[in-house]
Amino acid sequence: MLLFRDWWARDWPPDESWRRGVQLLLADERTDVLLGGEPASGVAVLRYRHSLWQDALDCSLEDLYVEEHARRSGLGARLVSAALERARERGCRRVELDVNEANEPALALYEKLGFSAFSGELSGRNLLMRHYFA
Repeated sequence: MLLFRDWWARDWPPDESWRRGVQLLLADERTDVLLGGEPASGVAVLRYRHSLWQDALDCSLEDLYVEEHARRSGLGARLVSAALERARERGCRRVELDVNEANEPALALYEKLGFSAFSGELSGRNLLMRHYFA
């Protein structure tokens, strides 16, 4: 998974911190880490939480990464399909993700697999917003 961090051209968090974080995710019962390819060339990280609005678990497809050499092979689609199936098995009523609108291949993949940007009853798109603490 360090390749995933490195793909973003980041050197933070440090390697050891990143590895420790992966171990924590693997031990967390509300997280699934799916690997794809032989040898593993892709990863999907799923996080679960209870939704008051759905009266069931929500699934966040938090991370999806496919190594450069395996892109356009269908591995990303297989990982997302496996993520959807895993979320269904766990009783989720929806799966959400965030994607940069400039990432056209990812947008096309997600739309092909049934994801859509949504606005609900309000006008405009829902936006992912973040606040970082120093």
